[in-house]
This record gives sequence, C-alpha cells and structure tokens, in this order.
Amino acid sequence: MGACCTTHIKYQGRHHAEDDLAEKVGKGHQQDLPTPGHNGAIVRLQGSSSFISMYTRKGKKGINQDAMTVWENFMGEKKSFFCGVFDGHGPLGHKVSRHVRDTLPFKLSSIMKTSQPNGCTENDAAASAGQSYGKNDSNGVNKDRFSSWEASLIRAFKESDEELNSGLSFNSYNSGSTAATIVKQDEHLIISNLGDSRAILCTRGNKNRLIPIQLTVDLKPRLPDESERIEKCGGRVFAMDEEPHVLRVWAPDQDSPGLAMTRAFGDFCLKDYGLSSIPEVSYRRLTNNDEFVVLATDGVWDVLTNKEVITIVASVKKQSIAAKVLVYYAVQAWKSRYPGSQVDDCAVICLFLKEQPLVSKSLYDQDHDYDYDYDLSKLGGSQLDYADSKICGDKKAEEGQTVINCDFTMDKSIEQRD
Repeated sequence: MGACCTTHIKYQGRHHAEDDLAEKVGKGHQQDLPTPGHNGAIVRLQGSSSFISMYTRKGKKGINQDAMTVWENFMGEKKSFFCGVFDGHGPLGHKVSRHVRDTLPFKLSSIMKTSQPNGCTENDAAASAGQSYGKNDSNGVNKDRFSSWEASLIRAFKESDEELNSGLSFNSYNSGSTAATIVKQDEHLIISNLGDSRAILCTRGNKNRLIPIQLTVDLKPRLPDESERIEKCGGRVFAMDEEPHVLRVWAPDQDSPGLAMTRAFGDFCLKDYGLSSIPEVSYRRLTNNDEFVVLATDGVWDVLTNKEVITIVASVKKQSIAAKVLVYYAVQAWKSRYPGSQVDDCAVICLFLKEQPLVSKSLYDQDHDYDYDYDLSKLGGSQLDYADSKICGDKKAEEGQTVINCDFTMDKSIEQRD
C-alpha cells in the first residue's frame, strides 16, 4: 500500500538536433534492438527494458566520447545484469571507451564461466549441494562471493587494458577511458570503478525518506593515497594556474597530459608513472529498501548532486525514459550554471531493482504537503515549466508497494528522435 502524488513537468522550447542516439558507430547506427552476447546474455547499447533505462547525449566538445552497455541475463542467469558507463578522453577517447564497452563484459563473463566447475554458476553449484553460497560477515558482505568477483574483475580490467596496448587499429598512448560498472545477481551487487564516473544507489531510510548512497569513489589526484602512488612512481601532481582547484597527473619530464584522474584504461604515456587500470571493487547486499541504481559519466555529476539525481529519477512515472529525463536536467544545469563553458557528454544507466517503479515522491514528505528539499526548477532553465505539485489521497497498490504517479508532458521531439 502506498501514497499517490502527481507532478506535471512540461518540456518546452528548442531542442538541438544533434543527439548521439543518431551518431554513427562503425558502418551503421546504434540500434535500439538488443543483440545476443556471451552465454545467452542480451546486450543493449541504448534504449530500455523492464528494469533498465539508458540514454546518452553528445555535448559541445565534438564527438561523443561516452559509451555504455547493459548485459541482461549476464552469464546466462535470469535477471542478472552487467551495467557499465565509460567516459573517453584524449584524441581517440571515443574509440577507447567503445572498445572497453564491448570487451570488458565479454571477458568478465568468460573468466567467471571458466572458473566455475562444469560450466555451472555459483548459485547452481550451491543449490545442487543444498547449501547457500558462502557466508556473510556482520555487515552482510558475502566474503566468498566477493573474493571471487573481485579477482575476476581485476583480471578482466587488466586484460582489457593490455589489449588496448597490443596492436589495435588505434593508439591509446594519449587516450583513455573511465569505467563505472556493476554486476547484480539476486541480492548481490558488485561494484567496480576506474576514474571519475560514478554509481549511486537510491534507498529508503527513516520514515521512508529517499536517500542516495554513493557506491564508488571518484578516483582523482586529490585523494592522498592516489596522489602518493603517482608521486612514488615518478609522476607529478599539480594544478594549473588557470584551474587552481583541479589537481592533474603529469609525466615527470613534460607538462602533459594533465589527466584529472588517477586510474583509467589506456593513457599508456602515464602507466609507468602510477596511473593504474586496477579497479576499486566493492560489494553491497541489497535489501527491500533499495529502489534503483544510477550509473553516469561526469557530465552528470559535475552539475547535479547525488540527491538531485535520485530525486529526478524517482519522479519519473515512465521509468523507460528516466535516463533521458536525467540527461536533459543535466544539460539545462550546464547551461544555467556554466553559461560560458561547453556542455559535456552525458551517459546514464538506471537499473530499477523492482518490477515496477515503486518510489513515490510522497516518500519525501514529513508533516507538510509534498515538498522537495530544494527547488528542481533551478535546474531547468527556460525549457522546464513546472505546474503545482501536491499530494492526492492514498491509492492502493500491490502488497508492500509504493507507487510513483508522476505525469510528464514531454515535447514530442524528444521522444521521436530515438
């Protein structure tokens, strides 16, 4: 049982014709239709499904260097997912991000399958033995599962990085890519990260209030452990005079490349000086309070807070367009907050953890009418027109469910351009 509220958000005004959804990849165009992957997985590069919303948009800096992928039924397991966003940088960053997008999940699936007896999954092996897989510690961390996944992820990242340096048709010496990935199997969530793309979880806290939990750490030179590793390996860390707040990684004998992260695929000009392709891997056990995961490149996080992101996604009635709505908020935030700068590329994946959109904006309520903790209209610029929002009466749902009921009126040009 849950509460029902209605919000009208109208998208108006001019929408730019350029959109990476129509950008050519290789000899053809990106397709909404999924393709088959390793071990029966369903591979998506954009679009949506029952649990997924994906969207990417080119910024104003040239070709879209962001890439993303979702593998449903990952490793042949129903309702298991691999999700990843990749943010390329450098002259050929778009090639690096797309190469990693295509190779990393394949390598991970292959590694996990070959490490399991008789080709069966860990869940199958445990079930056939009449026991659960591994033991959980006091924090709910399944140590056996995590150790297996951590080793496999590190190996898959390492092999994907080595492949970039082994005679491909493009050079990754001065180009690279971030990666933020998750693997979901039942209630298990395994997170891995290189660079400054980010994954967050939306969960419910006290009084059903929605709260964001950051699942990854932005791996930048400002982190003491990261900068120490760079300097021990002979690299340099300093900020340019024109950007005193942005620490960057530099080669020991020349003022290049000035990388704003400490871990990445590619960028072999810095690999001897502390730049790492070893991901940070973590584990989280999901609960019934968890609603959805958002992965996005820094084009989103540079202008929207974690709380703003979950608020926007939780407000969408039609979850298939949640990623697109979030990207459009980010674009408007770029234009309003940094009018003199170029809008960055954006890529977003939303993984919903339940069959239907279960989060109601009434979860933000306390002892007053519906209200966010901040005004979303500040993000919108001239394209967003807000109507009054208020709580309506409680509405019955399925047992244990809380329903989103948010009406969106969207300019048809947005939906029809896909």
